[in-house]
Amino acid sequence: MGRIVVSEFISLDGVMEDPGGAEHYRHGGWTFQYDRGPEGDQFKLDELAEADVQLLGRVTYEGFAAAWPQLEGTGPFGDKMNSMPKYVVSSTLEQADWNNSTVLRGDIVEEISRLKRDVDGVILVAGSAQLVQGLVKHGLVDELRLMVFPVVLGSGKRLFGESSVTHNLRLTGTTTVGEGVSILTYEPSRNGHSG
Repeated sequence: MGRIVVSEFISLDGVMEDPGGAEHYRHGGWTFQYDRGPEGDQFKLDELAEADVQLLGRVTYEGFAAAWPQLEGTGPFGDKMNSMPKYVVSSTLEQADWNNSTVLRGDIVEEISRLKRDVDGVILVAGSAQLVQGLVKHGLVDELRLMVFPVVLGSGKRLFGESSVTHNLRLTGTTTVGEGVSILTYEPSRNGHSG
């Protein structure tokens, strides 16, 4: 049975939009203002190394597919990104041309539940705000890793949107790397969620 691990770069005020600067957001590239240090880089490399597949929303998938194929052969991170199986959740994408990519259509709960049954290991999700919100809403996330940067952006797409349901989480790990970047790890609490 697969485990869905969501990993996000996030500001103190919950913004996750355009951490790398490729989406034309007015604060785009905000993560580059901070050195996450060798420990932060190793955390991201270890996280990718343990993953068996990637699960992505269409927008994140298209951004990754435009950037990562050029980085194949440049080291373990680029090699793993390009070689690992990738699943993209989309109702509009006709085909996924990036190496080892499959489009998932239809009901999100059915498709992701099937993927969790079929994959024996870690299903890593990065970016993909709309997808992550759907996964959280339906209780499909097994672990949430937030790399919190010490900045308040004031506006932008937030990781968690408006919801009528409360989701209870349990903090399972915390560490600080580089220039005050916190890595917080959460799992769903036994209480789950309440309406």
